[in-house]
Amino acid sequence: MSKTLTVVGGGVIGLSAAWRAAARGYRVTVADPSPGRGGASWVAGGMLAPVTEAWPGEEHVLSLGEESLRRWPAFARDLEAEGTDPGLAGHGTIVVAFDSADAGHLDILAEYLTSLGRSVERLTGRAARKLAPGLGAVRSGLHVPGDLAVDNRKLLTALLQACSKRGVEFSSARVSRLDDVTGPVVLAAGAWTGRLHPLLADAVRPLKGEILRLRPRRGCLPPPPYTVRAMVEGRPIYLVPRADGELVLGATQYEAGFDVAVTARGVRELLEGAERILPGITEYELVETAAGLRAGSRDALPYIGELGEGVYAATGHHRNGLLMAPVTADAVVAWLTGERPPDEIGAATPARLPAPRPNSAVEERV
Repeated sequence: MSKTLTVVGGGVIGLSAAWRAAARGYRVTVADPSPGRGGASWVAGGMLAPVTEAWPGEEHVLSLGEESLRRWPAFARDLEAEGTDPGLAGHGTIVVAFDSADAGHLDILAEYLTSLGRSVERLTGRAARKLAPGLGAVRSGLHVPGDLAVDNRKLLTALLQACSKRGVEFSSARVSRLDDVTGPVVLAAGAWTGRLHPLLADAVRPLKGEILRLRPRRGCLPPPPYTVRAMVEGRPIYLVPRADGELVLGATQYEAGFDVAVTARGVRELLEGAERILPGITEYELVETAAGLRAGSRDALPYIGELGEGVYAATGHHRNGLLMAPVTADAVVAWLTGERPPDEIGAATPARLPAPRPNSAVEERV
């Protein structure tokens, strides 16, 4: 088998796969005009929270996410051993509800997780405020101590440096034809991957998400010591603290094609929701607004597996790209070396997709 590999896409999935393959002796090329910067990874919140993302009917997503979470500590240690700290944090997650209807949503989640044998601590509003000083008048909450978080930008920097250290080459040329790629190829171009293969043409779609980065000014309460996920009048938001004191607030989500403009509506919705959960945030400095495109799939599961001889999919991770990077990268290495991939990958096979329609248009450009 050829010891070369081309990875199309330089986000967290593509870089993780490239680094792991290069560490196993493969000559890897990453094709991306702006590796580390061009996709959703650069504007992600960084939550590694499969349990608090869980919902009835998405058991395979939960199982895959939990398996990847188990791999994250070793993944982070290996990256740090390459020379750069990826910013992994173990502060856990608090999920809170703003009103009675939101509390009902949390009840459904808690009952579902309990039925699966997952450990979740229910919280009163007072108990939630004790764990995270600065929270407003929330009705109830859940505490999930096992969740992790990662600084997405530190992680991408660490992956880029680890790839370079392992001899990965970077090409800024856009891939227009897979026939021009020699050796095995991994399609990891996020929301753009559907343009590269007919089987994915109608299966991967862009989902726009906006985030804000804020910093407490002098005299402000610091950000909560936990990741805070909240339901505010039916709308989800999250607040993720960073080690440097900043707070990442996200995320809107809607269908907008490939538009990455930050809208006034999106900023307003995020700030209004956050103010109800963390009133002191109104005095924070607004450092950055940004938007990214998640790669949505048809059923919330990513597409991880072989599309054809020597062509592999690693896309459609939706909100879970950072979370599922370790297990996806390990699957790529397993394909290349003939080893057995993680069992949980099986449900994510692209074989579950229907055959492409004869008139499916594929714009072969990333």
